[in-house]
Amino acid sequence: MTHTLDAADSGILRDVLDGRWADVRREARELAKDPRFTVEVGQDTEEQRARTFERLAALAEGGYARLGFPTRYGGANDVGGSITAFEMQGMGDLSLLVKAGVQWGLFGGAILHLGTERHHEKYLADIVSLDLLGCFAMTETGHGSDVANVRTTATFDPDTDEFVVTTPSTSARKEYIGNAARDGRVAVVFAQLVTGGELHGVHAFVVPIRDADGNPAPNVRIEDCGLKAGLNGVDNGRLYFDDVRIPRDNLLNRYADVAADGSYTTPIENKTARFFTMLGTLVQGRISVAGGAGSATKVALAIALRYGNSRKQFENPATGDEITVLDYLGHQRKLLPALAKTYALHFAQLELVAGLDETTPDLDLPVAEQHPAEHPDRRELETRAAGVKAIGTWHATATIQACREACGGAGYLAENRLPGLKADTDVFTTFEGDNTVLLQLVAKELLTGYSEHFGNLDLRGTALFVADQVVETVIERAGGRRLLQRLRDAAPSRSDEGSVFDHDWQISMFTHREKHMLESLAMRLRRAMDADDQFAVFNAAQDHLLGAARAHVDGVLLAAFVHAIEQVPAGPERDLLVSLCDLYALSTIEAERGWFAEHGMLTANRSKAVIAAVNELCGAIRPQALTLVDAFGVPDSAIAAPIAWPEDVPEAGGINP
Repeated sequence: MTHTLDAADSGILRDVLDGRWADVRREARELAKDPRFTVEVGQDTEEQRARTFERLAALAEGGYARLGFPTRYGGANDVGGSITAFEMQGMGDLSLLVKAGVQWGLFGGAILHLGTERHHEKYLADIVSLDLLGCFAMTETGHGSDVANVRTTATFDPDTDEFVVTTPSTSARKEYIGNAARDGRVAVVFAQLVTGGELHGVHAFVVPIRDADGNPAPNVRIEDCGLKAGLNGVDNGRLYFDDVRIPRDNLLNRYADVAADGSYTTPIENKTARFFTMLGTLVQGRISVAGGAGSATKVALAIALRYGNSRKQFENPATGDEITVLDYLGHQRKLLPALAKTYALHFAQLELVAGLDETTPDLDLPVAEQHPAEHPDRRELETRAAGVKAIGTWHATATIQACREACGGAGYLAENRLPGLKADTDVFTTFEGDNTVLLQLVAKELLTGYSEHFGNLDLRGTALFVADQVVETVIERAGGRRLLQRLRDAAPSRSDEGSVFDHDWQISMFTHREKHMLESLAMRLRRAMDADDQFAVFNAAQDHLLGAARAHVDGVLLAAFVHAIEQVPAGPERDLLVSLCDLYALSTIEAERGWFAEHGMLTANRSKAVIAAVNELCGAIRPQALTLVDAFGVPDSAIAAPIAWPEDVPEAGGINP
């Protein structure tokens, strides 16, 4: 089946992509015109750090940080807007993105969401204004993803009414801590709380690390992590605490408190539930990282597709003219399926941001009235955030590399941004949660149906609960039949029933894969639940866990894409998005065709039809590739790559027409 697409309007597509917080995106594009934010290359580490700090101060001056904080502390009480603003910063200097995320997202967010009024009154206004720079000290050299078992301790001393914060060994030092090596004055430190000789698990404490003159605080040792593969504008450091004493009030006590006599109280008696409630309040970080990675991916695609649309290579013997690189099918296949998945991830990101905004209590309410973990949709949101963060950051790494290769030697030049984007986003796959660990958590949550039966995440609890359950896919939970009908209404299938272009068939393939993988995983764990070595059984199923989680996230992206299409009026823009959605669905099926064939869902001829359909879609979308990337609204000052303008480079600060 051959089809053509009428020319779409990038402005209309941009309105769709900008979504609910379009005004925040427009303000970010205006801010990008400020020469202080022009992307630069070639600076040494100290120059990068100084420049990043200057830009951070400029953001504070412009009110960037206000959005995510209560109005009484100079904020704007707009959680969704704050994440959207962060996402837009991902199109520019990524060191600035990360440093801003540390200051206002992690450090400020921890005090906002884990502290109470006494901490808010003392710190928040200064955090928003940048009068107080801070760190988020969770990761340790010996314990990264395993936060529950960090070794740093905070032992209460009732004689002095203080906590004593201690780094018991080198492996317990706080590692890779942003803002620690140069600028941070205070850290939120995650440590094991000990009082009366009893261990109560991980809690968060406010610990000064520098005095007013910038010198290390007493009994605090600070080391510079030094040169990194990327993000060298961020001053990552290591922190050691040699029996550092802090007031009892420095415990961030929203979910637990210690009285002057050392007695411990908490509204959440179950230690595991309390731990995950505390971490759940920080889900904003994972959603933010996914958004930032998506923005960097969009910049890379904008550069590579603009270059590919102008670069010529080899002569066409039929015409004697040189062939435009983007006219080669191989080049299209490098970039256009990635572009389709980038759109799918963007629409999933819009839903995550809206979901977080809706499930986060009004920040202007008293702390006692804020209970985000009690919202019925909160746990599912956290699961989706973990999955989209993992798949989105891996997609960024793969796509930026593909863009670099698509630009040949020019893509290897620092001035063309791609090497910097590649280096700076590489770590996104392991911070705010290692991606492999996050996908395991996604699979475990899916198996339990978000049930409290699985509170301790052990194998036996999983197997007992899922033994008699019927697995429901994300597409079914999104209202599978209604979703399919809406897709039919918005974009009727272009071919007969059963064609690879038929939406019923595409959705059935996604649904069957997720359901089969989860059901077979549940049965596999059930059969092994009485094994002597529970870890060995679980470890042997790890590949199955990861595959099930990937299948789930694939469905999340498809559902989000369909929801977005539904909101677009009939016309060329909707038609283009439908073709892009088809490309996402079919390229995903193509990538998994081995699994589908093994499970009897894809014959050899059908597999070939999927490959041919991907080729056809690439050809149909190719004439509008620039329209699709222009719709991202990446400021020219953020593209900042000479190869993106082969004829002449416009003045910095504009927006692609």
